[in-house]
Amino acid sequence: MEILKVSAKSVPNAVAGAIAGVIRESGAVEVQAVGAGASNQAVKAVAIARGYLAPSGIDLVCIPAFANVVIDDEERTAIKLIVEPR
Repeated sequence: MEILKVSAKSVPNAVAGAIAGVIRESGAVEVQAVGAGASNQAVKAVAIARGYLAPSGIDLVCIPAFANVVIDDEERTAIKLIVEPR
């Protein structure tokens, strides 16, 4: 499953386009975010992606979970959103 990493500075519309593209190609995507700002942008992107895919008859669902990631040799906890069609 492809992983998209989102930062607090990510543009939600751009991330939503990437989510929609991966969903059309692969069927599912994992969106990872570390921190409140990044999580906010990720959730907004999933909501926007639902709007992009709805006219095609694709209804997205999002399954939230935690993931451990290593950033600069330091282990951090990330929010991962598994996005897939219903």
